[in-house]
Amino acid sequence: MKAADAIVKCLQKENVEIVFGYPGGAVLPLYESLRSSSIKHILVRQEQAAVHSASGYARSLGRVGVAIGTSGPGATNLITGIATAYMDSIPMVVFTGQVSTELMGRDVFQEVDITGATEPFIKHSYLVKDATQIPRIIKEAFHLASTGRPGPVLIDVPKDVQNDRLDYVYPQDVSIRGYKPTVQGHMGQIKRAIRKLRNSKRPLICVGGGILRSKAQEELANFVTKAKIPVVHTLMGIGALPVDHPYYFGMVGSHGFAHANRAVSQSDLLVVIGARVADRATAGPGLFAKNAEIIHIDIDPAEIGKNLGTLIPTVGDAKNILQQLIKGITSLATDQWVQNLREIKDSQKDVLFEDRVGVNPKVILKTLGGILEDTAIVTADVGQNQIWAARNFPVTGKRQLLTSGGLGTMGYSLPAAVGAKIACPDYQVVAVVGDGGFQMSMFELGTMAQNGLPLVILLFNNSRLGMVRELQNDGYGECFGIDLTGNPDFIKLVGAYGFSGIRVHNDDQFADAMKTGLAATKPFLVECIVDPKESTL
Repeated sequence: MKAADAIVKCLQKENVEIVFGYPGGAVLPLYESLRSSSIKHILVRQEQAAVHSASGYARSLGRVGVAIGTSGPGATNLITGIATAYMDSIPMVVFTGQVSTELMGRDVFQEVDITGATEPFIKHSYLVKDATQIPRIIKEAFHLASTGRPGPVLIDVPKDVQNDRLDYVYPQDVSIRGYKPTVQGHMGQIKRAIRKLRNSKRPLICVGGGILRSKAQEELANFVTKAKIPVVHTLMGIGALPVDHPYYFGMVGSHGFAHANRAVSQSDLLVVIGARVADRATAGPGLFAKNAEIIHIDIDPAEIGKNLGTLIPTVGDAKNILQQLIKGITSLATDQWVQNLREIKDSQKDVLFEDRVGVNPKVILKTLGGILEDTAIVTADVGQNQIWAARNFPVTGKRQLLTSGGLGTMGYSLPAAVGAKIACPDYQVVAVVGDGGFQMSMFELGTMAQNGLPLVILLFNNSRLGMVRELQNDGYGECFGIDLTGNPDFIKLVGAYGFSGIRVHNDDQFADAMKTGLAATKPFLVECIVDPKESTL
């Protein structure tokens, strides 16, 4: 069998139905094999979007996403997307074409060492020089991407290797020396954690994206309900516990809620689950939860103790450990502690900028929450729009909010929404963007048009790089380099792709505009005009 055909057959064995890619000379043999296969290829308009779309697809379905790019600039365009997926632990297999093996190392046309270039932010990578190893490599790649702490795996395949022949046999099992993720928590540590919880007066749980990657939302809800422990979360932990849960107390960090941060500062025992608690979630080393003892639960042992001093480290899968904790825990005497936190939460009010032109983004996102179904998927870009969405869009039921947390990649939302809509065609999908981030990926309007994806783009237009403006004002008292007054007419822009849109100038116009967009059979733009002075908090 031809090696390119073997790659496609391996993908089918891994139940791959969709790949996102952009062809080029070094992957033509693979594309010829895809042509006659059952796998659907989604042509993006730039390679970075292929990885972001694969990310949105993977996160929406809880499966491994697949992206393809050619050699040279095609491969380097994938890098930002790969780093984004790595920072947020998204399971993904990325294929790149490479120049023929006899030309490697000679700086020939469109040659780049992509395995070397991605080494700092890839879970694992392969440079395939022997076609007979392709089935083993692909089996290992999908195993690595989806087990332990998930992440992207790169497979670089020279063009001549794609044309080689092999006797195809797909392995049934995977055995990788040195790769044995710990998924069951150590019972001794779990018992220590339970004893600490029983003796604590003000326990608090802080969860991150590890809950979502482990699909442990139900276990978390059961545990906190049984133990009566309040919960806060990081940006990537949005959706780990519904916002209407009685023990939900909001997002922590520099862009989080004051009452959530105060809960951390007043707790005497903090249980961190599936979160590295990096700088955005803390005020700095030694300042976060400085009055609390720390229990840290994570499947990646490298994360435990990296940013927080930990009393009881527990390595394992969040779902499994929560199941073990549920068996051993009893209801804790936290009623007064929880009541105190509720009073603090109720006393906090959003800072409202009244002398504004245009809409109030906080009101818009809350209104959106009242319109969307409980299965809706919202993608958020990076900047003010991300924080407005994180703080104000209510993630209830089976809703998801997908965003780039670790790397903070502008341009993520639109291609991620494409991937989410392809993954879940019957779900409402809304891409929240700012005018800056939108212009970093608006070429994906072409992908939406080609595939007939009826999703809604919610654009907050303040003609500024709003988050940078806000940071500059706070740090320097004035702004520079953030003016986007050369923006196009975004309604006319989407019209060029055959889409419609509505421009919203005040809060009262929004609900009808969004309902019109959700009823459309094509992509639809709802552009909200925002005061340039509007802040995130």
